Amino acid sequence: AVVSTQSTGVVAVRRDTGVKATLANENLAEQLQTLLNNIHDDMYNKALKERDENMAVTSDWEEFCNLLDQKKIIQAPYCGAIPCEDAIKKESARTEVVDDKAPAMGAKSLCIPFDQPGDATTETCIRPGCSKRGTCYTLFGRSY
Repeated sequence: AVVSTQSTGVVAVRRDTGVKATLANENLAEQLQTLLNNIHDDMYNKALKERDENMAVTSDWEEFCNLLDQKKIIQAPYCGAIPCEDAIKKESARTEVVDDKAPAMGAKSLCIPFDQPGDATTETCIRPGCSKRGTCYTLFGRSY
């Protein structure tokens, strides 16, 4: 928040929304703490909503590639083998341009989420040609 002082109080402007608020000098520290907590909560909830709207789960390779082209992040079963990770990156790269603004590079593993969407050991690794069972669902995406 941007703060401007006045004799009767301060004017705080939220950088995330542009909303101005006049805060009295009395209990200023508490008011600012509340304002900062609200900014944090709003920004966190917005980021969480965007993440959830752009995350998908699949065990199908064609759907995996289509979701990447839609700029989604994908949870998919993965066996954990480095050669599979390298192949996923190579085989998910696009050779033709679908969107000038979208990257064509392949998917890379981002992390192994604590909250797994299912039991990956009942699924085959997402990489075509790999017959190993998944060890976990791994989050994949393209770098932008």
